[in-house]
Amino acid sequence: MTEPVPGPTPERAGTERAVLESAGPDRWADLGPRMVSAAVMIVFAGLEIWLGGTAFAALVIVLCALMIWELASITGGTAPQQRRTSVVLAGVAGVSLGATLVLEPAGIAPALLLIPSILLALTSRRNRRIASVYGAAVMVAGFGLVLLRADPGTATILWLLAVVIVSDVLGYFAGRMIGGPKFLPAISPKKTWSGTVAGWIGAAAVGAGFVLAGWAGWMLVPLSVAVALAGQFGDIAESWIKRRTGVKDSSSLIPGHGGVMDRFDALVGATVAVMILYLVLPLPLPGRG
Repeated sequence: MTEPVPGPTPERAGTERAVLESAGPDRWADLGPRMVSAAVMIVFAGLEIWLGGTAFAALVIVLCALMIWELASITGGTAPQQRRTSVVLAGVAGVSLGATLVLEPAGIAPALLLIPSILLALTSRRNRRIASVYGAAVMVAGFGLVLLRADPGTATILWLLAVVIVSDVLGYFAGRMIGGPKFLPAISPKKTWSGTVAGWIGAAAVGAGFVLAGWAGWMLVPLSVAVALAGQFGDIAESWIKRRTGVKDSSSLIPGHGGVMDRFDALVGATVAVMILYLVLPLPLPGRG
């Protein structure tokens, strides 16, 4: 049974407060730490993508384990037993994803990927169904990133990351500079229509850039917009989880960004969308030839 959602203030009051904060003079206060952290992450991720193979898989496994830890922590509470459970679930997630990557040719990957999700549903926590579904998305995204890096290859991963990053950056600046009507104020009070549309435009530009570079056909442009939209909903889904659990950030691991989930929520949504489409359609992914 799902426990009642905690919260010291009404949802509407929280939404109004977030709107006022985003319009105030401190709306750029987190820009410096965000840029420094983003630069470090881009350099490190670029090296791992270039190396590929075990190095890239290890990075993805660690990130997925950290996201499961954060998800278990914010939905499970701060009691010592719950903290230990969160650590155990993170370990299970890492082992499950690692085993899936090793045993993937045997065809049992889906069962292994769902183990953390099942445990999230069976352990005591708030919003366990939501946590279980999001946990499954994290695991599928991790598996998908490693799979896409292997085939079609580096170009596809670079395109996917570029779509997510450019969409996020343009959405961030357009939303704070232009403002305007909110996209889904009850779930994500800071996300505006101006930022959302700016993200789509940026994603289309990324797709066009890859086409002009000769890495894909023009169908990549609408696919890029669709993937950006999926990434935005990944962001919204994580915001919804945080609002229901009464936390601002999933953790404080990344200065200026909050937690790993806060930084990679859009990538989770985008990768899951690509993986679903990848299974049913011949996608025009870069590097596919």
